[in-house]
Amino acid sequence: MVREPLGEEAAADLARMFKALSDPVRLRLLSLIASHEGGEACVCDLTGPFDVSQPTVSHHLKVLRQAGLVGSERRGTWVYYWVLPAALAQLSALLRAPAGAPAGGAA
Repeated sequence: MVREPLGEEAAADLARMFKALSDPVRLRLLSLIASHEGGEACVCDLTGPFDVSQPTVSHHLKVLRQAGLVGSERRGTWVYYWVLPAALAQLSALLRAPAGAPAGGAA
């Protein structure tokens, strides 16, 4: 974004990711998945830390998946989730300030 303007498709993809992350529960879910041992977490590991129902957690996971932030796979009766590194790289690249940029961000 600081090297060249975003195209329409890239902006739509990134907006979808940021919109998904704008919810505190989804942001925490992404963090829990990313920090989970082995880099993936069973849905059974993700319901305990929240004061919301299991169907609500499942809805939030679906939003993260549809935004392209996490992948998932059913194994028996459980679904496992992992963070998609390419999505994090996209978000990081957008937010990363170029080397030598002023810290205060002159207007």
